Amino acid sequence: MKGGSGEPTRRRALARRMLLLGLICAALMLTLTACGQAAAEELGVTVLGQYPHDELAFTQGLLLADGYLYESTGLVGRSSLRQVDLATGDVIRLRSVPPPHFAEGLELVGNELLQLTWQTGTLFRYDLDTFELVGEQRYQGEGWGLCYDGAALWMTDGSATLFKRDPDTFAVLSSVQVMLDGKALPRLNELECVDGKVYANVWLTDEIVRIDPTSGRVEALIDASPLRTLIGITDRDAVLNGIAYDPARQVFLVTGKLWPALFEVRFE
Repeated sequence: MKGGSGEPTRRRALARRMLLLGLICAALMLTLTACGQAAAEELGVTVLGQYPHDELAFTQGLLLADGYLYESTGLVGRSSLRQVDLATGDVIRLRSVPPPHFAEGLELVGNELLQLTWQTGTLFRYDLDTFELVGEQRYQGEGWGLCYDGAALWMTDGSATLFKRDPDTFAVLSSVQVMLDGKALPRLNELECVDGKVYANVWLTDEIVRIDPTSGRVEALIDASPLRTLIGITDRDAVLNGIAYDPARQVFLVTGKLWPALFEVRFE
C-alpha cells in the first residue's frame, strides 16, 4: 500500500541517486566553460600558399580589397599606410605617418581606409583611391586592432575588451569582455571580421582566437606556431600580427611583424 514502511528507504535511495547524478554532472562540467558553454575548439593552420613580405614592415593591420593588400605598419618615425601587391610583396603606394604617431589597426569602410594609432588617440581616415587624408577623429585610450562587420567597427585596446564603434562618428556603442574557457583573455590585438565572428591574434603569442562578439566567448583557439617555424623566425619582436580574409576563396592571409613571408591558410 502507499506510504508503507519501505517509503523512507526508497526516499533515501532516491536521494543517493540524485547526489550521484549531481557529482557526475559536476565532473562533466569540468570540460565546459562558465554558464554551460562548450570549451573552445582547438584548430591548427593548413598552409595553402606562401608570398613574399617586406621583412622591414612592422605589421600592425592588414586587409584585402580588390585583389590588393592594404597594410598599416608601426613604430614612431617608421609608421605607414601601404598598398601591396599580394603575389610579389611589392609596395605599390606608401603614405608615411608622421611622429609622434605609432600606426596600428587598419580597416576599410566604404571608400575610406581607417587607421588607428597606439597611444596618441587619433584615428586617420584616408581616401582608398588617392591615399589622401580626408579626416581625423579623437578617441580615448590605446588603439590596437580594428575590423568592420558591415554595420559596426570592432576595436581592441590591448585588454580583454572588444569595443563596438560607430563607423561614422567612431563613438563607442557598446563593449564586451572576451572570455576563454571562463577566464578573461587580455592582449587582443589585430582583428578580422568574418561571417559575424571576430578573429584576433593574441599579442606575444602565436595564437589566433575566433570570438562571438555578441557574448564575448572564444569559440576557437588556433595554433599558428607552425608558420613561425616555416620561416625560422627567432626575433622576440617579430610576433604574429596581421590577419586578412579573402571571401571569394574563403582563405585567410596571415603574417607578422618583420616577417619575410605572408601565408595563405585555412584554420582546420
